[in-house]
Amino acid sequence: MSKLKITETSLRDGHQSLIATRLTTDEILPILKKMDDAGFHSMEVWGGATFDACLRYLNEDPWERLRKIRANVKNTKLQMLSRGQNILGYKNYPDDIVEKFLKNAIYEGIDIVRIFDALNDIRNLQKSISVIKKEGAHCQCAICYTISPVHTIEYYLKLIKEFESEGADSICIKDMSGILLPYEAYNLVKSIKETTKLPVEFHTHCTSGVAQMSMLKAVEAGVDIVDTAISPLSSGTSQPATESLALSLIGTERDPQLNLDSLNAAADYFKDVMKKYMDSGSYNIKVLMTEPKTLQYQIPGGMLSNMIMQMTSLNALDKYEDVLAEVPRVREDLGFPPLVTPMSQMVGAQAVFNVISGGRYKIIPTEIKNYVKGMYGRPTAPISENIREKIIGDEEIITVRPADLLPDEYEKLKAEIGELARTEQDVLSYALFPQVAKEYFEKRSTEIEDIYDELYI
Repeated sequence: MSKLKITETSLRDGHQSLIATRLTTDEILPILKKMDDAGFHSMEVWGGATFDACLRYLNEDPWERLRKIRANVKNTKLQMLSRGQNILGYKNYPDDIVEKFLKNAIYEGIDIVRIFDALNDIRNLQKSISVIKKEGAHCQCAICYTISPVHTIEYYLKLIKEFESEGADSICIKDMSGILLPYEAYNLVKSIKETTKLPVEFHTHCTSGVAQMSMLKAVEAGVDIVDTAISPLSSGTSQPATESLALSLIGTERDPQLNLDSLNAAADYFKDVMKKYMDSGSYNIKVLMTEPKTLQYQIPGGMLSNMIMQMTSLNALDKYEDVLAEVPRVREDLGFPPLVTPMSQMVGAQAVFNVISGGRYKIIPTEIKNYVKGMYGRPTAPISENIREKIIGDEEIITVRPADLLPDEYEKLKAEIGELARTEQDVLSYALFPQVAKEYFEKRSTEIEDIYDELYI
């Protein structure tokens, strides 16, 4: 077996998992050159929630962040995460928006695009795959790992062959809930390696307490790449620590041969950065607590915290355990969707309503109705006629690729946002997060006027 490759996640998933994606560009830039010398296969720096957080909370342009990171990283591939037809938002976007977004991301420096669909519906990835390939970037297709009677190893192997036939350059096992147990990880990686010659990557979270064990078993089974985070941004709801894994494999044939001086410099730097977030209360110790219930309920850490907030706002925290028990039931009703954005939020909300309303499916969010209609894609298992009728009555279910029903939107959105958008990238930001982007553009215009006034008045 060849040496293990490392994707370093701290600049995307690490801080997304631990401090709600609040690292600023100014906090990222000073350490990039050291990280670039570490010998990583890639650095995940963009996508996921970083785009929304830049606009919504940090008063930053996410496109400018990407340009600045690319200017400082010369040796290492840059990687991003995209939700297929959802891109970085929470709904399906038209094909023209998907195409323009990915083209711009690759143009600004993204080398590897990891794409996934919350339902593992290949139809929702086809447009992204074709654009990424056409633009010359590396297309990594991720399986959203979950456990159910229908999510067998055979199911995942069939999905991987579909990815392969569509043109994927590599495969990722995306264990977003941290529920892939060590020996299951070994068996899954072994089976995938026997099924495809494509490189296989393993992504997990430490939420349930098994990630480090599962990662080591995946390494033993021959996985090509693993996702880790520099130690101050690791563990808890994040990934295993980069340095710990690298040190554990020294002297073995899988030794990733990273530059330990660079890793130590990055760790020392981020210890100081994270202390600031700890002192402000933004870095809550709760995200570092191991939650074995994740293995029982298959609920990602972020979904758990969201449900606690929901229950608190509804003065119903005493029913929290009832909601936890209801989540698997709702999931079964809905065809066992993987609990990943946006399905995790939707299933969680329905479980809350089922418990607090005094009857199952008395209150049904619009998103759940749209899901049952087929507007998010194809459920893994059929939804029973009884549940379907409860949720949408006799409304028609669509069977086509959901995005086929969406007309192109770019020109309409460009006219809508008008002069507030200066570039195509501004229009794309507006397409994904209309209200948030508009507020950012208005604030940006005001700041420029203030600077002009200071200079010339």
